[in-house]
Amino acid sequence: MRRGLRFLCVLAASLGFVSALQAQPAEVVVFAAGSLRGALTEVAQAWQAGEPNAKVKFTFAASGLLKDRLAGGERADVFASANVEHPQALATAGRAAAPKVFARNQLCALVAPGVDVASAMLVKRMLEPAVRLGTSTPKADPAGDYTWMMFERIEQRGNPGAFAVLSGKALQLTGGPNSPPPPADRNVYGAVMAAGQADIFITYCTGSVVAVREVPSLRSVDIPADVNVSASYGVTLMNGASADAARFVQFLLSPPGQAMLARHGFAAP
Repeated sequence: MRRGLRFLCVLAASLGFVSALQAQPAEVVVFAAGSLRGALTEVAQAWQAGEPNAKVKFTFAASGLLKDRLAGGERADVFASANVEHPQALATAGRAAAPKVFARNQLCALVAPGVDVASAMLVKRMLEPAVRLGTSTPKADPAGDYTWMMFERIEQRGNPGAFAVLSGKALQLTGGPNSPPPPADRNVYGAVMAAGQADIFITYCTGSVVAVREVPSLRSVDIPADVNVSASYGVTLMNGASADAARFVQFLLSPPGQAMLARHGFAAP
């Protein structure tokens, strides 16, 4: 009799444990570019509303640093990068599916209070020795790579020696392996500029808009079209990704997901 009761207790406990596991939402781990924080958070909230048994867990950082972590063996289901090259590198190495472009961005200049600059004179002001030029970190952060491409275009558009001047003076303030971690509740570019670390900071237009919203004394200035760079964002499913992860990416690429990205300033792919 005692053995029977003991068996029933163990069985009941086991069934309770299984039920508890089944009640836990399946976790979709997403590594994503820091510039996607606001947009992807909204996308995830909308997707989870229709997927009560799934939950998205984000890690936001510079795309190049995330790519290195994934290449080193860290686990994620989805990698949403600010370029296509990093997810393609993982696909080429056999660690992920071929990436898809899901959004586009471009560069803007974030200007500190009291700095007199307009779009037509931006390049000239950036080249002035006294102007402190802030950027993200090339190779680690695609925003830095796109900025260096802009420097090359500036030289090609009739400014001999401009690439050496601009890349040499650039203060690589964000996105690098040794950069201070971005504040959890603030736009990193707004925080850098509010701290007075640069006169002009080249970043994504989406990030520039958020920075100005948080620090109204800043200004966002358009970069002339002939030297600006379009940023293509790529997303991939990592090997072993769950069916939930695949559905999340499908939602990201769907019209509702794209509409949410557009509200945050991203252009359609």
